[in-house]
Amino acid sequence: MDQHRTHWINGKPWTGETAARGDIYNPATGRVAGTVDFAGEIEVGAAVAAAEAALPGWRETSLVKRAAVMFAFRELVRSRQQELAAIITAEHGKVLSDAAGEVARGLEVVDFACGIPHLLRGGYSENVSAGVDAYSIRQPVGVVAGITPFNFPAMVPMWMFPIALACGNTFVLKPSEKDPSASQLLAELLAEAGLPDGAFNVVHGAKEAVDVLLTHPGVRAVSFVGSTPIARYIYETGTAHGKRVQALGGAKNHMVVLPDADLDLAADAAVNAGFGSAGERCMAISALVAVEPVGDELVAKIEQRMASLIVGPGDEEASEMGPLVTRQHRDKVAGYLDSGVAEGATLAVDGRSHPVTGDAADGFWLGPTLLDHVTPEMNCYRDEIFGPVLSVLRARSYAEALQIINANPYGNGTAIFTNDGGAARRFTHEVEVGMVGVNVPIPVPMAFYSFGGWKSSLFGDTHVYGTDGVHFYTRAKAVTSRWLDPSHGGVNLGFPVNQ
Repeated sequence: MDQHRTHWINGKPWTGETAARGDIYNPATGRVAGTVDFAGEIEVGAAVAAAEAALPGWRETSLVKRAAVMFAFRELVRSRQQELAAIITAEHGKVLSDAAGEVARGLEVVDFACGIPHLLRGGYSENVSAGVDAYSIRQPVGVVAGITPFNFPAMVPMWMFPIALACGNTFVLKPSEKDPSASQLLAELLAEAGLPDGAFNVVHGAKEAVDVLLTHPGVRAVSFVGSTPIARYIYETGTAHGKRVQALGGAKNHMVVLPDADLDLAADAAVNAGFGSAGERCMAISALVAVEPVGDELVAKIEQRMASLIVGPGDEEASEMGPLVTRQHRDKVAGYLDSGVAEGATLAVDGRSHPVTGDAADGFWLGPTLLDHVTPEMNCYRDEIFGPVLSVLRARSYAEALQIINANPYGNGTAIFTNDGGAARRFTHEVEVGMVGVNVPIPVPMAFYSFGGWKSSLFGDTHVYGTDGVHFYTRAKAVTSRWLDPSHGGVNLGFPVNQ
């Protein structure tokens, strides 16, 4: 073991005793690489207390000063981007280029938060009644919490805390206990950027830490990204305790390929979107809907590309796909291969036949996998697999493909590949999904828009980051005011003259 991670509370590492710890694994080797302290009521309570103590001063800090802290933080993260990527690769397993890209996408939200003086501009209406003016302002919510998943240990937290902090809130982050180190470095860089002690805190752990955050009276709002069952639990528990909650859940993202599409482009996109980051992305394409007669040709092109993918440790330059995050998760994902075949699917490419040798032989490996002739009744289609398994469904028409997507309980992201602008426009209008790509397989919105799905992919009223993020982390206040003119007999501010 070569590292130990503890909580970051009130501007420094936690020095108190911790009752429980967890192991941190290197997914590429399958070996324990370190330990992490787990928080309970005492540690979470200390983090919330620190955030409450820091709130009055940070809330009253000028918008320009808050923006300056975000600018400084942005430059510090950029200067340490490769180091942060290496930390992510070591604990998550994704390849270095993917980890660096994750940091870059997170920085886009930091860039957006740097514009907070403009984003918090209110509105003003003069003479709404005789001598009466009205205006609106947005004020911070208070202490807010973020509960984030293992698959993006830097990006997803950066979807949340830069905007929350820029809006004048203080923050408690509960990252995944599987890869906790990225959040620790982010906390250190925020402190170096000038954020006051206590304004940003990190507590590690599992369900106990989450439950304390969800029920603590000092926490006013909670942001979450993870699976749908947990998102539902987060939303129901948090709102039952009077908190504002945005809980982003799971996904079953479809990619529709129409007969007129460029099949080489579509095959490239399917491989990139299906197997990047070992499929451990809530925006990964996991279901490809081929509108006949192109199914067989498209599957052949995908198989050809899959054969050349290099699976290996994420810190090796040649690797294009790394391991899964834990052995348990790897085994769960692999189980869908047998169940899919048992239910009638064709195992066109078996990812279990991609061995990795040497020091990494005991890693959590599963190569790219292709299940063909999948139908909506199969478990491999219904469940969010969250691994490198691409399921191919066949549809006889555009209408049938659309029906498959709209009947699915998830509504996170989708894509259509076609050269027909009319078909693409119709699809974007008719599909019941929150984020849509046209010849773009992973349509993650830029930071000045907002990220979030429909149906069972989102619990709450607002999406994350962008304008929705500003609204989530602030409360609106409308003010109506009347000031008497000096002519009503008050102080006369006119130029003095001799009487």
